[in-house]
Amino acid sequence: MFSLYWEYYIMGIILLPALILAIYAQSKVNSTYGKFSQVMSKKGMKACEMARLLLDCAELQNVKVIQVAGNLTDYYDDKKKVVALSSSVYDSSSVAALGIAAHEVGHALQFKNNYLPVKIRNIIIPITNISSTLLWPLVMLGLIFNFAAMPGSLVGDICLWSGVIIFGLAALLDLITLPVEYNASHRAIQILSKTEILDDEETKGAKKVLGAAALTYVASLLTSILNLIRFLLVILMHSNRE
Repeated sequence: MFSLYWEYYIMGIILLPALILAIYAQSKVNSTYGKFSQVMSKKGMKACEMARLLLDCAELQNVKVIQVAGNLTDYYDDKKKVVALSSSVYDSSSVAALGIAAHEVGHALQFKNNYLPVKIRNIIIPITNISSTLLWPLVMLGLIFNFAAMPGSLVGDICLWSGVIIFGLAALLDLITLPVEYNASHRAIQILSKTEILDDEETKGAKKVLGAAALTYVASLLTSILNLIRFLLVILMHSNRE
């Protein structure tokens, strides 16, 4: 029994590095964004105005710039052709807001330029969503079969391996998302620098904001990988007890 408790304790602390990184990343985002949201750009251009200008320059007049509720809820939707900027970003001329808006424009440019990772990511997202919806009930059945009713049963094993598929797809999605986000940030910094919307010092500030945001995606990837490892350990532990 002591061995069993020890094994589950080990499985629990496997996620500790990801948890620490996630807390640090969120803290870094909040502090960096908070700092540079108070630094107004010298040119005074609003984030929504800049996004519209950059999209027009890229011949993406069909992409709309809209405002959405919330704080740091910004995104780009290629199906709806919208750059959505959060309330705290939309009308702001801060270095942080301009960096975030440029990042979302960077996503629009990825689709225009047929950036391969973003196309792969769009294929994986619906597969991951569907598999999660269909397979999670099987995972719960597998846990019931293996932990309580019928340890080592074929039905239970099939259900548990469904969990491996879920966590595997989640890890793959996060792995593909990472270069997509970093590339969008890289495009944003290039845009802000070349167009001189921000000066060199302001561009450095925007880069810090986007760099902090990128850490959250690293933390998400680490969490997915460690969850996959932890689930594989569950299967390995029970197979060794048969």
